[in-house]
Amino acid sequence: MSDNITPHSGNEDSAILAELTWVDGLPYSSKFQDVYFSSDNGLLETEYVFLQGNDLPIRWQQADIKNFTIIETGFGTGLNFLCAAKLWLATAPEHAVLHFVSVEKYPLSLSDISTALALWPELSELSTPLIHQYKSLMNTTSISLYNHRIQLSVYIGDATEQLARTTHVADAWFLDGFSPAKNPEMWHSGLFSEMAKHAKRSTTFATFTSAGDVRRGLIKAGFKVNKRTGFGKKREMLCGELIGKPHG
Repeated sequence: MSDNITPHSGNEDSAILAELTWVDGLPYSSKFQDVYFSSDNGLLETEYVFLQGNDLPIRWQQADIKNFTIIETGFGTGLNFLCAAKLWLATAPEHAVLHFVSVEKYPLSLSDISTALALWPELSELSTPLIHQYKSLMNTTSISLYNHRIQLSVYIGDATEQLARTTHVADAWFLDGFSPAKNPEMWHSGLFSEMAKHAKRSTTFATFTSAGDVRRGLIKAGFKVNKRTGFGKKREMLCGELIGKPHG
């Protein structure tokens, strides 16, 4: 188990697996009635929203970088992780270590995540090791991948509750998950407050949504929030950085 969380029972003990249906070959959440990734192109969506939204292609080329931590809400199919891993391995110095931390309330079964990731054969060199260690990840929280260049930790449960128990500090946030309209229990002021607590000055964030409540909540928590053209059919998305202490 990671040193960065208060000891508790393993992921598997309390995990409630996601219930999926498959619509035109794509995974769809039965509970939230929402897609796991864009039908336009999930891989390009991740690259645009989360990697470019956090300026990672530029930030990771710095020669003096030693460690970098991403914290994500909603591990889902693992697509965001794999895209980040691909970029990290291609651009970051070989001595540097990426810590990718994710929280997920309803993890996919091994069968479902294998089927979902098979949609991206171009990621197979990265997805195969993840799938092979997926059961271990669900049992032990953390695994090491790709010659120890990446440490992956997934905490199962409510995002805000799990984050409150960790001591991880993010360099970048991937604020993902199902849409605020479909999953309001995740998108609330408590989450944004925890984001600020697990951040430092200049920690960045990116999210696919441009919902007003999310924007206002992030601003109140101390983040500078910018609107950016959204991916595909989405008109706008949000990105920004922590600039100060919470307001109010």
